[in-house]
Amino acid sequence: MVLDLREVTDVTDFFVIASGTSDTHVRAVAEHITEELRKSGIRVHHAEGLQQGRWALLDFVDCVVHVFHPTLRQFYQLERLWGDATPLALEATPAGGSGR
Repeated sequence: MVLDLREVTDVTDFFVIASGTSDTHVRAVAEHITEELRKSGIRVHHAEGLQQGRWALLDFVDCVVHVFHPTLRQFYQLERLWGDATPLALEATPAGGSGR
């Protein structure tokens, strides 16, 4: 899920909220996002939670990515916490596709 926060806060413009199926999956998703954006010249400003894998936060300044283990995503409920934000539709891309 992507939340447009531009009209809600000055902290960041967008939240990307995703789930992994296990601690290993959460770490792998976060590492993959970091690596793919690095290839495009976008560097993570700050990262948290990668070692534990229950929840990973990747701060790219204008966009903050949260990857949660399902139980923690349910617990924190960022979608409800930021309920004033506008959810954005995502288009599916084929595996291996660029998505750009």
